[in-house]
This record gives sequence, C-alpha cells and structure tokens, in this order.
Amino acid sequence: MTFKSHLDGSKHRFTPEVSMQIQHGIGADIIFAFDELTTLMNSRAYQEESLARTQRWAERCVIEHQRLTAARPDKPKQALYGVVQGAQHEDLRRKAARDLAALDFDGFGLGGAIEKENLGTICTWVNEELPVDKPRHLLGIGEPEDLFEGVEHGCDTFDCVTPSRVARSSRVYSPDGRFNLNVAASTRDFRPISDECDCYTCANYTRAYLRHLFKANEMLAATLCTIHNEHFFVSLVDAMRDSINAGQFAEFKTEYLGRYLAGA
Repeated sequence: MTFKSHLDGSKHRFTPEVSMQIQHGIGADIIFAFDELTTLMNSRAYQEESLARTQRWAERCVIEHQRLTAARPDKPKQALYGVVQGAQHEDLRRKAARDLAALDFDGFGLGGAIEKENLGTICTWVNEELPVDKPRHLLGIGEPEDLFEGVEHGCDTFDCVTPSRVARSSRVYSPDGRFNLNVAASTRDFRPISDECDCYTCANYTRAYLRHLFKANEMLAATLCTIHNEHFFVSLVDAMRDSINAGQFAEFKTEYLGRYLAGA
C-alpha cells in the first residue's frame, strides 16, 4: 500500500515486510499481521478480494516474522497475531479464520466492519473455527457492554483507544455509567470520580479539582482521567475473570450491566 504524507505530500510504501520490521523494531510484545480493514459500505465482491489480499499478506508476514526472529535470537519472543476480516458475511469470516489458523500464528485478532448488534454472533463464527489453544483478541472494543459480549462469545483480550480518547474531553467511567466531569455540577463536588475506585486519581483528586484543570486547559486533566479510565477497564476485566472462575459470569454480567446502563 502507498500512502501520502499529510506533512509534506511525500509518498510512502508499506508492505507486510515493512510492517513486521517496524513492529519488531519498536519491541512490541504482540504484533499484528498486515491486513486491510474494509467497511460495511464495501460490496461483497470487494470483501472477497480484500480477504484474499489479507491472506497473502498474512503469509508474507509469517515468513518475515520468522526471519527477523531468527536474526535476533537474543531478543524476547514477540507474538505474531493474524487478523480475521470478512465484515458481516458468515462464510467469509469462517473461511478467513480457517485460512489463518493453518498458518504459524501465536494468536488471532478479530477485527473489521461489525455492527454492534452483531458483535457476539460474529465472534461466535470466528471462534468456532480458530484453535482453542491460542488466544483470541478483539480489536477496537472499548465499552463495558462490548467487553461482556466478547468474553461471552470466546474472546480473551481487547484493545481500544476509547478510554484515553474520551478522557481528553473529560468523560470518565464508573459502575454507574459514563459521565462528563466538565460540567457546572462538578464545580463544588469534592467526591472522587468513583467512591468504589482505588486508582491514583480517585485516591488523590476530586471531581471539582479535575473540572478546574479542564477549565484551565491543563494537560494534567487528561492524564489523570486517562489513569482512571484505564484502571476502570482493567478492574472490570479482572472482575469478569473472577466471575468466570466462580461459575457466575452470567449473573455478574446481568447485575453489572443493569447498573451501568441505567446510569449511562
């Protein structure tokens, strides 16, 4: 793929090999194969063409990853994940999962164009085809209800920019929903973001002070809210794991989302 720089208009060529070299170079613990992210607006024919392209790139990524790994035997192991595309077409999703499963990947990412109401269904299609002994990562998922859906349908890990992105505009998470700190009601609110949170921000700062930081355009405001939001999600998946180990995931999901969505 060739991209044009938004800075000076210069052209840059990215290939599966370049992608692997960059990710190896920065020392990422988990790296992802080069893939094409389609949209729900793309035709069925284009989805098929894109899937074949992503598979070819995946094969080249595996070869380059193995070459780079062999050339740096003193470096820690870097896990390579293949990315399952196919939009909302069941046959394409299943085919992509089977084709990638045949390659030497350490794990798999589920990405691409997905309508929220179909998230669990598509996760099920893919995870029924992937090896049970390798991790499944759900890409770009950053709301509590989506994490519950992913876990329920076989996904192990997640990533998303949402917790930090919304923190920059004063939006924070709590068990009672997501809300905006930068409102008049926070002016004299000397509670933490959440009384149930033990993160650094909640232990040391009040809603009133955080609102003051936002009003003063202090960068610290976004930093503190990001710390809280990231802690919120890590704590949530910890609690999910505990509920699974206790055989109470369904009950935990119902109770937690009932409270969260009621306050959102």
